Amino acid sequence: MTRARLRDLGITVGHLPPGRFNAITDVPGVLVGHCTLIYDEPRVARTGVTVIVPREGKIWTDQAFAGYFSLNGCGEMTGTAWIEEAGLLHTPIAITNTNAVGVVRDALCAFPMEQQGEAGLAAVSSSWAGALPVVGETWDGWLNDIAAFHVRKEHVFEALRAAKGGSVPEGNVGGGTGMICHELKGGIGTASRLVNLDDARYVLGALVQANYGARHLLRVSGVPVGRELSYEKVPSPWSTPPPAAGREGAGSIIGIIATDAPLLPLQCKRLARRAALGLARVGSIASNGSGDLFLAFATGNHLPAGQLRPYALTMLPHDRLDLLFEAAVEAVEEAILNALTAAETLSGWQGRTAYALPLDELQRIMARYR
Repeated sequence: MTRARLRDLGITVGHLPPGRFNAITDVPGVLVGHCTLIYDEPRVARTGVTVIVPREGKIWTDQAFAGYFSLNGCGEMTGTAWIEEAGLLHTPIAITNTNAVGVVRDALCAFPMEQQGEAGLAAVSSSWAGALPVVGETWDGWLNDIAAFHVRKEHVFEALRAAKGGSVPEGNVGGGTGMICHELKGGIGTASRLVNLDDARYVLGALVQANYGARHLLRVSGVPVGRELSYEKVPSPWSTPPPAAGREGAGSIIGIIATDAPLLPLQCKRLARRAALGLARVGSIASNGSGDLFLAFATGNHLPAGQLRPYALTMLPHDRLDLLFEAAVEAVEEAILNALTAAETLSGWQGRTAYALPLDELQRIMARYR
């Protein structure tokens, strides 16, 4: 059976409606780009980088409020010290593998200055030539020869130039190329929700890089799918099924939430926390070796860099946030499941293989429980 998104299989989660593309790009101005690296010589590459670009690239000079939450900290997300301090996002966001965080961060710093003439980008700020970019990571060293340091500056630039709106490639793409989720092939997934509040409609989207979790914990819309998928039907990617002790929960997830609602930094942080509930619905326990890191940003206020006069801000009342919280939980849950249904079986370093979630078997299990 060809790969498909969750809703294409007749399976829905939650009750809020998705946006047109059911992707983070449904949030106006949010673009996504990938650079995927798959080759075997001179060393095995199953990796890449994914970028999320707010405000159609104007984020360098028109900042956005943001908030960060760590459910379990065995991972890395750069730039969060400033977000915790000031609540400001001022660069695109990148997701890659663990060993590539440094070069990706450096590339994001260099991009606006190196590309200023070509792309019409202004300096990072009117007051200082620097950047504190957000780069998250998950470990792909089971399928990818991670010690080869495949990701380079030009790959980050390629992803940034490729960033666009509309439908988003999922599964074995970009930073998600070599990732494993619930002992199945994982990777990039995305989803969105529409929220109506009084006479206003807001969009919330999520994008995840899913690389975590044990098979037996996997649930799809409440159904214990992982318990129904035997290792005889779908082998574990680890060396011996059932998986070696400690390996089954290893890995991480990076989750990015975007919305066009007018939120302040504290409200973005509250939104980021709700991503953990979407993760829990799919079946994570936030294991000791997992980096479960989430960031939410809101573009409903404009924050020109370098402005010295007071900003004119708007915010939703805290009492009106519940539907956005619900949207965040649903979008993260569905984004993870889209990563699983889109990802294809992949073999890589040292002949190891991560097997895709069999979609026909998934439909049979769901039908049996429903």
